[in-house]
Amino acid sequence: MAATAASFSASFSTHAKRHPETPPPFANSITGNAMKKFRSLKLPSSSSSSSSSRSTAAIMASKHKNASSDLSVTHPNPSTKTLKSRLRDGETLYGLFLLSFSPTLAEIAGLAGYDFVVVDMEHGPGGITDALHCLHALAASGTSAILRLPECCPTWAKKALDLGPQGIMFPMIDTPKLAKKAVSYCRFPPAGIRGSAHTVVRASSYGIDAGYLSNYEDELLIMCQIESEEGVKKVDEIAAVEGVDCIQMGPLDLSASMGYLWDPGNKKVREMMKTAEKAVLNSRSGKKDDESATGAFLAGFAMPHDAPIDMRRRGYHMVSGAVDVGLFRSAAVEDVKKFKMNLDEEFSDDEEDNAEGKNGKDGDEKYWSE
Repeated sequence: MAATAASFSASFSTHAKRHPETPPPFANSITGNAMKKFRSLKLPSSSSSSSSSRSTAAIMASKHKNASSDLSVTHPNPSTKTLKSRLRDGETLYGLFLLSFSPTLAEIAGLAGYDFVVVDMEHGPGGITDALHCLHALAASGTSAILRLPECCPTWAKKALDLGPQGIMFPMIDTPKLAKKAVSYCRFPPAGIRGSAHTVVRASSYGIDAGYLSNYEDELLIMCQIESEEGVKKVDEIAAVEGVDCIQMGPLDLSASMGYLWDPGNKKVREMMKTAEKAVLNSRSGKKDDESATGAFLAGFAMPHDAPIDMRRRGYHMVSGAVDVGLFRSAAVEDVKKFKMNLDEEFSDDEEDNAEGKNGKDGDEKYWSE
């Protein structure tokens, strides 16, 4: 018994040193038809999605087969690998943007089964301290966190990286020069200009992880956002910058930069997006299994005209399918709408017996909290 406890303690300690953001795996829920469909999509053999990811989808589908409710089935966290290593292994990752800075919603997102959650400091109201609470919640559910910075700035990058996210996202990267600066903000001298306090920050398990300096470059996913015409024109050069792991497309700001504010489905905007997508995908052509390969993975947001499944088919390696605020807004608006429609129907019904009959009929339905 003592030996078993010692073994568990050693395993826990090793994991904590290697992955300060993510605890040892435990039950992690998968819910939502859209996510199941996304994960179970079978791609041609030439796709970036590996056979291992399809096998995972098959196992998950089997576990869900006899489920009486989408909320009734859990599965163990399939991997403690970093986002970067999962991408190199050919997985296609599905995530959520968190703008509310709510630790509760962050934890729910993790338990729902998202591969990653982007804590958005660019458009969300929170700062570093608020982001830390969300990272704690995501760690509790074994979910990888990415921090999107308000701007490409060494100070923001330093404070964000010290929290220990698995990924960092720099907005508005328009040139390879700016991409090189972003990478330099993520690396300690002499490779970069990141300030060092690694012995006392969360990223190194507060100094407990003695191997942090040797491993942090290999484990950190550096993402650069392309959100303008200028960025698209130079996207192949940006994707080729050493240290840039992933190009995140920004269709909304791109459409605005082209004069089509809030019209990302415009034909000209979509053509510009395709040009950028092709350039990024070509940067890793034939190199997906080579860890030393240059070039970047492709990430992006789903849009009303561009579903997550369609993006995956086109070769996207990371897809963000929703925003937490948007999900709650849609659910709240629909809930109020449903209530008011039922209220109107009740007022138009003059027969009390009819109303009572309806109440009786609805008696077996689930409460809202279920």
